[in-house]
Amino acid sequence: MSTRIVHPIEQESFRRLRARLDTSHFAPLTRAVVERVIHSAADPDYATDLVTDESALVRAHTALHAGAPVVVDVEMVAAGITRRDTVCRLKDAKSGPDLTRSAHAIRLAYEQVGPGALWVIGCAPTALEELLTLDAEPALVIGLPVGFVGAAESKAALRESGLPAVSNVSEKGGSAVAAAALNALLYHPLPDSRPT
Repeated sequence: MSTRIVHPIEQESFRRLRARLDTSHFAPLTRAVVERVIHSAADPDYATDLVTDESALVRAHTALHAGAPVVVDVEMVAAGITRRDTVCRLKDAKSGPDLTRSAHAIRLAYEQVGPGALWVIGCAPTALEELLTLDAEPALVIGLPVGFVGAAESKAALRESGLPAVSNVSEKGGSAVAAAALNALLYHPLPDSRPT
């Protein structure tokens, strides 16, 4: 993978973020995720709203850089993930009496990729709810759907599931922050490529 060139505007944005908020107490990958999510939304409250686990992030980082598939719930999330192809089956999905189109898309994606993927859900709570019914054995679930109906509840269910996850407590979230969380793992260097 080629070295990522960081634009001066992004550098200045992160400098200002760190001037307003001390993130130095976070473990490395947690810090990367927290900062990139805050950066994507210009919302420092994510520092206390996000729920992460460093050991889960380390395992997910390894899986991601080893080529594990990345599944997204909507094309807006896919558009925000800048250095990796993703799987999104929403265009192929159909809604039914007891199934939303987003939930069906998750079923289709799981049939395609099987276990071990990283799942990035930033739009539909029903997509996250459906994922929790599957035996997906994910490398990581970034569960950051947004909304007043079902979003906070689906994220609470994700945390209760015990799956390796990034989530947040509040109703906020969305495609940009979900993509940002995945990008944080993509951009973070592998242990053997970090400067000494």
